[in-house]
Amino acid sequence: MRVVVVGAGPGGLTLAHGLRRAGVDVVVYERDGASGRRQGISLHVDERGASALRSCLPPAHVAMVEATGGGPRERTLTLSEVDGVLKVVGEQPTDGRAGRALPGRQVHRPLLRAVLLTGLEDVVRFGAEFTRFEQRADGTVGVWFADGGRDTADVLVGADGIGSAVRRQYLPHVRVVDTGQRMLMGATPLRALVGTGLPELVGDSPARVRARGTMVVLGVLRFTEPPAAARERWLPALRRGAVAGVEDYVMWALPVARERLGSPDSVWRRAREQAVDLPPVLRLVVDEAWPDVTVELRMGVIPPTPAWPAGPVTVVGDAVHSARGFGGNLAMRDAHRLCEALVEAHRGRLGLLDAIGRYEDSLRRTGFAPGAAEVDR
Repeated sequence: MRVVVVGAGPGGLTLAHGLRRAGVDVVVYERDGASGRRQGISLHVDERGASALRSCLPPAHVAMVEATGGGPRERTLTLSEVDGVLKVVGEQPTDGRAGRALPGRQVHRPLLRAVLLTGLEDVVRFGAEFTRFEQRADGTVGVWFADGGRDTADVLVGADGIGSAVRRQYLPHVRVVDTGQRMLMGATPLRALVGTGLPELVGDSPARVRARGTMVVLGVLRFTEPPAAARERWLPALRRGAVAGVEDYVMWALPVARERLGSPDSVWRRAREQAVDLPPVLRLVVDEAWPDVTVELRMGVIPPTPAWPAGPVTVVGDAVHSARGFGGNLAMRDAHRLCEALVEAHRGRLGLLDAIGRYEDSLRRTGFAPGAAEVDR
């Protein structure tokens, strides 16, 4: 069996690891370069994502991810300004109910990606933009790329995000709805906030702050083990550059309506404009942020999709369902489930289309959740 995966995000790379460990011939095509595109620096990984990583990745990779995660996130705090000082005024459990997150840990997204790429150097093809596919009479799928390259697969998997080019051809009736909401996201070195009391107030929990008419989301990532030391201990094959200069930080996000963004400028400067009326400590968070990791994301939704007949083409993650804050976990869970199904077919225990159909049935039962994901730019 040969599987072609389009997209080298968490879902596509988790799937590639799982299939390769099972002896399946797999290749991943990614339109961007090896450094990827900017998508924000943090990812909340709950048990859905963690379980997929434990099942699909080699043990050393899993150990590296666990060693460089933050502390347990078991509640979400609400902060407010009281007499000019930020205080905790409420909290909710991260129990997955009513659209809330599940318990988990914050991870450094670029580092996670580097871990996932480790060991797949001969599998991932960068700078390969998918353009179209063709289902052939013999059951295989022909795949074409913008640079003139082509491939042939028994299974084509679209793991290329909410703007999925694979989905656009395979399920053309599925539409992405732009919500009009934007998210300005960035990160600030923890050392820049020493003495403010904010990191101690937040702890390891995600926090929402409503102050002076603006909402800010915060999350502190204190690495369980320094990334450079963790690399030496767990995954020496990880490229050194992935851990060079990585330090504890505060992740922040400013939800903004599209019409409030103002004139085009650097994203960091836009964020500073949005933060100008915030309490001083929150202005400091944005002012001291790393400009080069500050991003603007457009938020979109994919309405639940009616069932479609199973074929040799399928999709995972945001390519077919979207959930703000949960998308990475759903992509990795999808990858795990699809991996299990394809391995069953590879070993002759299921027909290929039966295996894909089983995966897609599980996707429809549990994969559609409220929320929004990034609209591909």
